[in-house]
Amino acid sequence: MIKSNLLKITKDLENNENQLQNNEAVQGCLMVKTANKWIDEAKHRPIPNMLFGEFWYENELAILFADTNIGKSILAVQIADSLSRGEGIHGFKLECKPKKVLYLDFELSDKQFENRCSEDYKNHYVFHENFLRAELNDVLELPKNHNSIEDYLCESLEEAITRNNASVLIIDNLTYLNNDNEKAKYALHLMKLLKKLTKSKSVSILVLSHTPKRDASTPITKNDLAGSKMLMNFCDSSFAIGASSLDHSFRYVKQIKQRNTEHLYHSENVVLCQINKECNFLKFQFVDFAVEADHLKSAGTTTIEDRDAKMFDLINQGLSNVKIGKELGISESTVRQRRLKHNI
Repeated sequence: MIKSNLLKITKDLENNENQLQNNEAVQGCLMVKTANKWIDEAKHRPIPNMLFGEFWYENELAILFADTNIGKSILAVQIADSLSRGEGIHGFKLECKPKKVLYLDFELSDKQFENRCSEDYKNHYVFHENFLRAELNDVLELPKNHNSIEDYLCESLEEAITRNNASVLIIDNLTYLNNDNEKAKYALHLMKLLKKLTKSKSVSILVLSHTPKRDASTPITKNDLAGSKMLMNFCDSSFAIGASSLDHSFRYVKQIKQRNTEHLYHSENVVLCQINKECNFLKFQFVDFAVEADHLKSAGTTTIEDRDAKMFDLINQGLSNVKIGKELGISESTVRQRRLKHNI
């Protein structure tokens, strides 16, 4: 009994001391502590788990960007489905249990969403109950204390997360949410809000965004993200989807920014996938790791058909995949993929 009381008193003293130190650390809008104190406090918080391989971790604000009609929404829905079930996507690690996911869909109508998750509007894919999807209320009347629907949406995010007990928020997409995004009018306000939510609500956020018209013969960089550079500055991680010039169904996923891991999926090691609809669910299927340059459009006049014709000729000459790759200026894995494509 006495020992129990002593432990309780000791714990109370420690809590009071920590509270006092926290009060002393507050200096205006800053929290100032020793580096060791920050580390000691961080030790008591869990290590972030992977949500989508090394591309996105728990409690991160991440941005996924790509050109229009490349497959951002397809991959985002697939990630949401994976997290809601606690089942990883082949080729991408998942380190967490099932999570409640809130997917804000400003891209597709419910009928378009149904089409992607069914066989000709029949035999519908069944999602987990942890997957919540939201659309904008078309008959909504804007409250008088809000200047725009964007302002009202930003305010509604925290309420939606709390009411639905969501630990993951996916916004599809940023271009719709902020109609002046490319002019950077709302970018800073929005990213500050989302960053705050990752801390105050311990929520993981993925924001989808477009790229402005870009040169498809050059590698994807952080400068291809539409809008202000502040978007990239405020996010914890970012990754992009590129279209392959080798096959209309091929896509590659490239790491653009990371804080919780090393830079693994760079230009020399992108993740190659194929968009495929197995039965009633449109999704990305892992194919291999690849070199980005092999999938970019040629800056010259050579087409993929011309390159394949040269490859067939070299195959007939008995050259190995490695030598064919050197002759054509592509990697051995790309030669292998093209041979599989043509069953040779």
